[in-house]
Amino acid sequence: MLELVQTSGLRPLVIKGKTVLPIVQGGMGVGISAHRLAGSVAALGGMGTISSIDLRHHHPDLLATTRGLRNSPEARGIVDAANREALHREIYAARQLSQGRGLLAVNVMRAVSEYVHYIEQSLQSGIDALVVGAGLPLDLPDLAQDHPEVALIPILSDARGIQLIVKKWERKKRLPDAIVVEHPKYAGGHLGASRVSDIDNERFNFDQVIPQTLEFFRAAGLEGQIPLIAAGGIRTHGDIQRLQALGADGVQLGTPFAVTQECDAHPNFKKVLAEAKTEDLVSFTSVAGLPARAVITPWLKNYLKFEEKLKSVARQKPRCTLLFDCLTQCGLRDGKRDWGQFCIDTQLVAALRGDIKKGLFFSGSGALPFGNQIRTVRELLERLLGGALPVGVQ
Repeated sequence: MLELVQTSGLRPLVIKGKTVLPIVQGGMGVGISAHRLAGSVAALGGMGTISSIDLRHHHPDLLATTRGLRNSPEARGIVDAANREALHREIYAARQLSQGRGLLAVNVMRAVSEYVHYIEQSLQSGIDALVVGAGLPLDLPDLAQDHPEVALIPILSDARGIQLIVKKWERKKRLPDAIVVEHPKYAGGHLGASRVSDIDNERFNFDQVIPQTLEFFRAAGLEGQIPLIAAGGIRTHGDIQRLQALGADGVQLGTPFAVTQECDAHPNFKKVLAEAKTEDLVSFTSVAGLPARAVITPWLKNYLKFEEKLKSVARQKPRCTLLFDCLTQCGLRDGKRDWGQFCIDTQLVAALRGDIKKGLFFSGSGALPFGNQIRTVRELLERLLGGALPVGVQ
């Protein structure tokens, strides 16, 4: 599909010496972007991303080994082992689909307790790139020091955070191989701002972050060495042109890929996102205390109705009913008064299974490329690149 880039008016994206489409499929958990979606994107020359979190839900045999366990240290170890095996299987299956084309990445949230295990498993399983957000991955160069061939890509939202990561990593003799610049006002999921009220802060605007970062690169003697990938609210070929003109090398999209036929979630999940309108989206405080954006569903509407009451009875002792600590800090488990008071894993798994009444459906903002239609990854990439390929051309 790189042939289409040549006539699109866009520049290809080069990461770790490999040329790919200037379009990255963002990681979406739990299980929304697994091997089928990531492998399909890579097969067409883009960068496909597997979300590492709790992938056992795609594997009935692994899920069976964790069912009915009591809450104990041993049980947590069993769940972790199941999720590591699931991640390995997903990477292998995505590799089979991609057939060596494009790039395959794993997205790991810095804020999850099994962060190190997911990083280790991804490296052992031969992933091309690691994309890390939901916290500053200051230790990522250390964790990947024996794998110089793997691209390391942090997700950040402002120029200050980018400068901090680059300076800290330079001391470890490694630079980011690319940086995802995510705008918290337009992206879905967990957002890179400290509070919901901060998402409108101008310091996150692409027309500030990208030029400021490029100026920092020039001053630091790093010009042209670290590609910037803009993320959040990108929906059209024109959006990509505008961001490349601003200095971005590529873009990352989540929700448009979530409503493709190849997305690994239940059809009901795709239906909810495809049919959601702007007025159906709401920003709220997640269990980790950070802003999040989601579609108002029966569960979320009911939760928000009783949120203040739930926060008023938050307790300073464990309340988690799961067998593992999915986040290093959690409003429900840790009794944090101002954080979300619900189990995010439970709600995201419900969404993966298409449970409209109980699921939590994260969504970015902006009209989707095909409206409420569910189309293929190939059609989406063609739309974003501004044309269609001749029959038989890949």
